[in-house]
Amino acid sequence: MSRQPRLRSEPIGFAHRGASAHAPENTLEAFELAVRLGAGGLESDVWLTADGVPVLDHDGVVGSRFRRRAIGTVDRASLPAHVPSLAELYDAVGTEHELSLDIKDPDALDAVLATARAAGGDAPARLWLCHHDWELVASWRRRDDDVRLVDSTRLRRLREGPEPRAAALARVGIDAVNLHCTDWSGGLTTLFHRFDLLCFGWDAQLPRVLQELLEVGCDGVYSDHVDRMVDAVAVDATRG
Repeated sequence: MSRQPRLRSEPIGFAHRGASAHAPENTLEAFELAVRLGAGGLESDVWLTADGVPVLDHDGVVGSRFRRRAIGTVDRASLPAHVPSLAELYDAVGTEHELSLDIKDPDALDAVLATARAAGGDAPARLWLCHHDWELVASWRRRDDDVRLVDSTRLRRLREGPEPRAAALARVGIDAVNLHCTDWSGGLTTLFHRFDLLCFGWDAQLPRVLQELLEVGCDGVYSDHVDRMVDAVAVDATRG
């Protein structure tokens, strides 16, 4: 496979829900372990509690099998101890890592931005906000000039085709497109790069898949297996 150029000289390795192959997902333990293993970025999903605190969880529901409750109906103090707030994540790992957040609850956006600003350092500029509705994502540009915006979708959902989507994303100030690892090809990354859009690939779990994504020109990859991901990025760097 011929190597394709990237927009970023060094790709971002996002630890999906922290080092979720090695520790309970979306816990401070998983995020801290990802950092220790060398991940350049972290990834999670964010929800807003009933009292306005952005917290990190995948499904957005807590409780036992017979009494499930949406996080949006529960105060922060009543959540299980393993569910961290965004502020606690920054306190635990600092602001030196890229942070990709899937904004599952759009009402959480303002609280997420406020938390990143309060964390200080480069936190806002290292924040990548993701959602599957690119027009909603585009509307977030008015809220902050520093954060990065990501259209997180699938190739089959680009009804208008990749090139019209790329042109639209570039026009409204979106920074990256995030597709499943099986969607990417060298031709597709080249197309999006022509519009100065970064290319991210998610669900990259196997060493072979990680290597292929980097070779076709992806600027970032998401993996549960932080050790494999870190190794793939390191090997890629030796290949120039």
